[in-house]
Amino acid sequence: MSTKQIAIGCDHRGLDLKEKVKNILTTNSYTCKDVGCFTEESVDYPDIAELVCDSIINGESDRGILICSTGAGMSIAANKVNGIRAVLCFDSFLALRARQHNDANVLCLASSVNPDSLQDIVISFLTGTFEGDRHLRRIDKIKAIESRNRQSC
Repeated sequence: MSTKQIAIGCDHRGLDLKEKVKNILTTNSYTCKDVGCFTEESVDYPDIAELVCDSIINGESDRGILICSTGAGMSIAANKVNGIRAVLCFDSFLALRARQHNDANVLCLASSVNPDSLQDIVISFLTGTFEGDRHLRRIDKIKAIESRNRQSC
């Protein structure tokens, strides 16, 4: 599947970076589903993370990008959604490996990410392809953990 629709969201600390990422996406022929936030008024990052993840799980978007002050909160919240594999990346190598080895579907960014690296990180994440093979076995084990946790609730 060619990745084209990207769900993107941020908290109030990630607003400026979100606009830069949206520009990278549109310049590279991706479309954005921007779920917010849209002002610098304080918002709760788990709410935004859930909206982006729902868009992926429901098939509306191919992948997601989440931004907050550290990227950690968004990553934690996103990874609570079954079927989401969110990664916090600070360079293009991590972003590419997250796709190749972990079939990550959500990229989390800190608002302080190096602006000179931003485009490489985003494009590496979006163009990287899952290698399958031994990595598929590991993804299947992650899915089994999700399934067991879903049953115990």
